[in-house]
Amino acid sequence: MTSYELVFIVSPEVADDEVVNSVNKVSEMIGRLGGSVLEVSQWGKKKLTYPIKRFTEGNYVLAKVELKPASIKELDSSLRMSGDVLRHLLVRAAE
Repeated sequence: MTSYELVFIVSPEVADDEVVNSVNKVSEMIGRLGGSVLEVSQWGKKKLTYPIKRFTEGNYVLAKVELKPASIKELDSSLRMSGDVLRHLLVRAAE
């Protein structure tokens, strides 16, 4: 298993108290792919540098995960199809 950092932006249409449910959905996605979520840090609602899908702000979340490199493409496509996640970035964590 390889360590990664996943930063994703949850749509502002999701109520602040429902952001936790969106984070849990992403954690379940990672679990189904054989990975695990080590740590989750919610950064809160922030203004976007440029509009994404006509939104000017979003709820930022950082998750430290362990995942097999073969599962990255499937996670990427699942996050793209998720209605709650506006954008995401998955990078390999520094060892």
